[in-house]
Amino acid sequence: MLTACGSKKAAFQFSQDIVKKERSLITDIEKTEDAVERYNAAEQFDSIAIVGEKMESLIEEKVKEIKAMKAPKAKGAEEFKSAALRYFEFMKSLYTGYKNYGKAPSAEERDKVIQDVMKIVNDKDKAIKDMQTAQKKYADDNNFKLEN
Repeated sequence: MLTACGSKKAAFQFSQDIVKKERSLITDIEKTEDAVERYNAAEQFDSIAIVGEKMESLIEEKVKEIKAMKAPKAKGAEEFKSAALRYFEFMKSLYTGYKNYGKAPSAEERDKVIQDVMKIVNDKDKAIKDMQTAQKKYADDNNFKLEN
């Protein structure tokens, strides 16, 4: 019984640690989104590349941290970790798109890149839903409730 309780606690803590990594990016994401909007309106494409690259690096740090995390011996822990990594890689791809948009040498190139960025943006809800579904399944499998 003690092992089951310890396993449940480790499973919950693992989930919380991943959520903490996601939440640690919120302020930077909001600032970057605002900056991209401003820079785009002012046609300051080099600045878009800079803020995109900065976010890309911040998210890559989180990806490395998650990869280095040891999944607990809990049901579905590795699957949840994989889902979290896919989600963070998805988010990183958005900022890679911004970086590429900002670095595009011409309006024609930017038009091509923006098509790719729009595909990524259109997949955002699915990526979030996939992550939430994986997290809920992991919580259910390990008998703990998710915090809001």
